[in-house]
Amino acid sequence: MNIVTGSTTALITPFKNGKLDEQKYAQLVQRQINNGIDAVCPVGTTGESATLTYDEDRRCMEIAVEVCRGTNTKVLAGAGSNSTAEAIEAAKMAQMCGVDAIFSVAPYYNKPSQEGLYQHYKAIALSVPEVPFMLYNVPGRTVVDISADTVIRLFDDVKNIYGIKEATGSIERTIELLSRRPELKVFSGDDAIDYAILACGGAGITSVTSNLLPDLKSQLVTKALSGDFSGSKAINDILYPINKVLFLESNPVMIKAAMYIAGLIDTLEYRLPLVTPSNDNLKRLEEVMKNYTITGA
Repeated sequence: MNIVTGSTTALITPFKNGKLDEQKYAQLVQRQINNGIDAVCPVGTTGESATLTYDEDRRCMEIAVEVCRGTNTKVLAGAGSNSTAEAIEAAKMAQMCGVDAIFSVAPYYNKPSQEGLYQHYKAIALSVPEVPFMLYNVPGRTVVDISADTVIRLFDDVKNIYGIKEATGSIERTIELLSRRPELKVFSGDDAIDYAILACGGAGITSVTSNLLPDLKSQLVTKALSGDFSGSKAINDILYPINKVLFLESNPVMIKAAMYIAGLIDTLEYRLPLVTPSNDNLKRLEEVMKNYTITGA
């Protein structure tokens, strides 16, 4: 099984006049490739997947696969839902599009038990048994936490489940998982603690900030995975102010604003219920961005 590890970017989804801007999306994927990112992640939660249509999901995955073909950058696609049946259909669609791997967010709103989470993920992963599969734990958004016991049970029982994107904000959770299953691939899902998770044995990151600064995020991961922890920490420290300001409002509100300010997207459009950030937060974002060189803008 050819798994995905390293630096990965939770891609934003650019809109133009309310529709998916396919040309701009392809350009954003190419920019990630040019800056050494190991994999792009279309239609994740940063990509506003909750408001995309099935056709838009498919087009985002198709574009990512097409642009990445023949490069060293892979496609780790989002395929999640609070309906197991819908998540299975999304996973099958991702497989048909030719993605390299899938990650699936924990089912939100339903608040399933740990047994429910186990059965949910087992059913999705077994529907695409040849595709490498990652869990995605972000209890701050889903109001459900995939426990370490459940993660390990899934990892042991389902052949293609190889890792987890951990966005609990807990370093202890990463330490627990890797102490019990060293071969499990744990990704950081919190930009501010990328270095800490990598230093504890993490295998990669899925970053929001790398939409804006893919070069620095790629270097941070490369250094950590090669054993240059001081170099990785130095980059993580440099990135702390931008990581902080990008989460002043609900993601992806601030990162899309940053991309617009940098000239990387043509229009600043969200889908309701997301709206543009406050003027105060825009000013704070602009001030912090002055401290960084944004490549390809």
